[in-house]
Amino acid sequence: MRRTAMALAASASAVSLAACGVIDGVGGGSSSATPKKGNDITVGLLLPEKENPRYDKFDYPIIKKQVLSLTDNKGKVVYENADADAAKQSQQLDQMIADKVDVLLVDAVDAKAIAPGVQKAKDAGIPVIAYDRLAQGPIDAYISFDNELVGQVQGRALVEKLGTKAAASKIVMMNGSPTDPNAAQFKEGALSELSGKVNVAKKYDTKDWKPENAKANMVQAIQSIGLSHIAGVYSANDGMAGAIIDALKDAGATKIPPVTGQDAALDAVQRIISGEQYMSVYKSYPEEANNAAEMAVSKVQGRSIEFDALTRDKVDSPTQKSIPSMLVPVVALTTDNIKDTVIQDGIYTVKEICTEKYKAACAAVRLH
Repeated sequence: MRRTAMALAASASAVSLAACGVIDGVGGGSSSATPKKGNDITVGLLLPEKENPRYDKFDYPIIKKQVLSLTDNKGKVVYENADADAAKQSQQLDQMIADKVDVLLVDAVDAKAIAPGVQKAKDAGIPVIAYDRLAQGPIDAYISFDNELVGQVQGRALVEKLGTKAAASKIVMMNGSPTDPNAAQFKEGALSELSGKVNVAKKYDTKDWKPENAKANMVQAIQSIGLSHIAGVYSANDGMAGAIIDALKDAGATKIPPVTGQDAALDAVQRIISGEQYMSVYKSYPEEANNAAEMAVSKVQGRSIEFDALTRDKVDSPTQKSIPSMLVPVVALTTDNIKDTVIQDGIYTVKEICTEKYKAACAAVRLH
């Protein structure tokens, strides 16, 4: 929570500095060029995969729009998606270095494998900001959500849902990709809430976060534990949660045990409304993406006051200590707060959520 508070303070500080006119030329119209770099900048954006729709639907367009806003419509974003292929992402990174982008935002498929590319960028004088996942190598900054807090929120929600039966309950733990450092932090946070309170009967790491891999793992867990003995499932994200629920249905489950998730994907929000998925974790992609764009532009333009205000936290990676960082807070998403989160923030409309299939469920939770 300390880190979250510091992240909030950093964001607030950046806003107050801009409002007071301390930061020169932030926000478009009155922006003036700086000695280091003017508004004609190129931001290279490398995102990791397409299984999660957030990257193409939210992150890229939000970052692109914010970069334009901060540079009098003179800056541009060059975007590539690695489609969960670490080697492909390394090639994309090499190409952006060759094309001499001014700054890189990198959401690594494999945090360790990307390190040589990060070093190459640094050698070429291109700053690298790790976005959403903490890359190894000499990065200049890091922005993400408080990942341990994500796991804690998920684990706590599952324990609370199981209530007095928690101690006698067997659960399946479906963690994320072993090459994603965020997955390790989600797991650590979740275990801090689950250990000693429930029986984690089966535990899996899911290659590349792929739903089909999570489903195969869940089929194995059902065969090993027995369908009737599974009281709940910790799923690290929504894509896997959907596959886990499908596996439970295929095995004959008439009532789905509580399943957690993360990312507030549209189909997950619909499953929550219909009672198939217990909860997700809502992470404000607009807040993360907008701040990432500000960090990138301020870094390139040499606006050190703004950059420092945005990165007041410090995070360690296996290769680097005290990385300037911003950690954005998260919210447990249930039927109780859908209006106050994903709808209020403009992520989805009621119409998008309450399709014909979900109209009755929406009416039941007064979402209309």
